[in-house]
Amino acid sequence: MLKFIVKLHPEIAIKSKSVRKRFTKVLEKNIKMLLVRVDENVKVKNNWDNISVTSQLDDEKTRLALIDNLKRTPGIVQFIEVQETQFETLDDIYQQTLALVAPLIVGKTFCVRVKRQGQHEFTSSDVERYVGGGLNQNIEGASVRLKKPDVTVKIEIKDDKAYIVRHQHFGLGGFPLPTQEDVLSLISGGFDSGVATYQMMRKGARTHFLFFNLGGAAHEIGVKQVSHYLWKQFSSTHKVKFITVDFEPVVAEILENVESGQMGVVLKRMMMRAGTVVAERLGIPAIVTGESIGQVSSQTLANLNVIDRVTEMLILRPLIQHDKEEIIRIARAIGTNEMAEAMPEYCGVISKKPTVKAQLDKILAEEEKFDFDVLNTVVSNATVKDIRDIEVEAKEEVKEAESVSELPDNAVVLDIRSPDEEDANPLELEGAEVIHLPFFRLATKFGDLPQDKEYYLYCAKGVMSQLQALILHENGYTNVKVYRP
Repeated sequence: MLKFIVKLHPEIAIKSKSVRKRFTKVLEKNIKMLLVRVDENVKVKNNWDNISVTSQLDDEKTRLALIDNLKRTPGIVQFIEVQETQFETLDDIYQQTLALVAPLIVGKTFCVRVKRQGQHEFTSSDVERYVGGGLNQNIEGASVRLKKPDVTVKIEIKDDKAYIVRHQHFGLGGFPLPTQEDVLSLISGGFDSGVATYQMMRKGARTHFLFFNLGGAAHEIGVKQVSHYLWKQFSSTHKVKFITVDFEPVVAEILENVESGQMGVVLKRMMMRAGTVVAERLGIPAIVTGESIGQVSSQTLANLNVIDRVTEMLILRPLIQHDKEEIIRIARAIGTNEMAEAMPEYCGVISKKPTVKAQLDKILAEEEKFDFDVLNTVVSNATVKDIRDIEVEAKEEVKEAESVSELPDNAVVLDIRSPDEEDANPLELEGAEVIHLPFFRLATKFGDLPQDKEYYLYCAKGVMSQLQALILHENGYTNVKVYRP
């Protein structure tokens, strides 16, 4: 039998009785919804101060799947994997603990820590002394050390049951979905918007996706992959929308009519206008962006102030004070970094000297030159999809980028990993030619290669090579496949 005890996030535990009850009930429902996909007979019980999860299955595959799902559930800050046992005496607790932890503390220092609830004839300290003394006497090389031991043996006692902690796991924290109101994330597929989206999911907000397409089909495919990944990893308990707005006509209008230095701010204001309309149609009260102070010219305080004045919609910026290095670290932790690295840059407009201190009156004067029928048209033509449909569509779209696990004789493999990755683990293939061409140079250098050959793209996980193959296909290169050994 597998058993886990989910500890309540401290921010949930300190809330009023009614709010705490509502939050824990939502969390219980979400856990059940996720874990029945692993074990249809799993038992999830709300015990007020914790949530217990029990599976009668006892294989490693099920165990790892349950742990993985609990780690990715918003609202769980930590959970423990325990062995549950009933007891009548202290010696019963000791014998069960000895059987479980003996292999772990041979030749090591250890201490015993006990938490207790209920009416008992002993204290927590009594249990610690009894169990600790027994382990110390009966396990070879083991010795008690109360400060900084090699191993801490944890036992939780509630009424007539003892829970011996096998492992402690940490989750996302935050609040259960959807204990906060819905939000609409402006998703571009890069590091920032992906991390900002994750942060809102983690805080319990059902997060929908709005994508402004600036780079054609390849860009849309890449952003769909990122969005679907984030939803499936962190919020698949609830349905959300993926909305696409073709913004290329808007960019063309800006390039033709707006003064160069003001184009970036005007583009962001157009996005906020469009986002407001979409959010209001869907009954969503807030927009989320991945902007961070000073990261690019449009994200100075002066420019953000002018951008925000275009709408009365609440704009949330969870990364506003994050450094780029910190954002990339979070992206790496949540698994979006490789997709973000592979995503081509679509700036929309590039100014030679973009303003960093936009003035509202000047921006308004530039916007008078803009034909707002163009903006209204692209917003009215926006496509709205259920996020669950993206997986089906993606499978159809990526068929053109064929993947192979075996290479033909004399194949040419393009290793598109970064130079650091390639240096750390060089790709050596017998009977094949390997060319190192980093993904960030692929779009500009692929055309220089002889086009009478087929090329097989390789990366560590296959995500980057798949996306780059799709982009090359979109640009007319059909002699590209993905190599996944």
